[in-house]
Amino acid sequence: MNNTRFATAIHIMTLLAESPQNWLTSEWMAGSININPVIVRKEIGVLKEAGLIISRQGKIGGAQLAKSSDLISISDIYLAVKNTEVLGKRNNNPSPLCSVGKNINSHLNVLFGETDQLVLKFLGNKTLKEFTEQFK
Repeated sequence: MNNTRFATAIHIMTLLAESPQNWLTSEWMAGSININPVIVRKEIGVLKEAGLIISRQGKIGGAQLAKSSDLISISDIYLAVKNTEVLGKRNNNPSPLCSVGKNINSHLNVLFGETDQLVLKFLGNKTLKEFTEQFK
């Protein structure tokens, strides 16, 4: 994943875990992350769709965790925002005339899949609560 979506999502989730009783606004969280609130709202929508947070609109609006931080694994957050394999993307059109080119993507599929499983296993062994405790 060559973007900041995971970093932004885990920042949002950590802020929510530190204040589980408060409704945090996208503007407030954007100030902590130092990004546009629109980006925070976009990620809130993704995290809400994944069942990790709840949100409400209006004057008393904001977001909260949908469940306790000890029940949310880092892999849950990763999967919510993941948009490509850890190792990136494959080449779309390798030459079918080349002995490597005609077979590379099938071998990369295996390599990429195994790498993704290792990452998910590693992140699945860590909870949001454990991650958040580093900031106390």
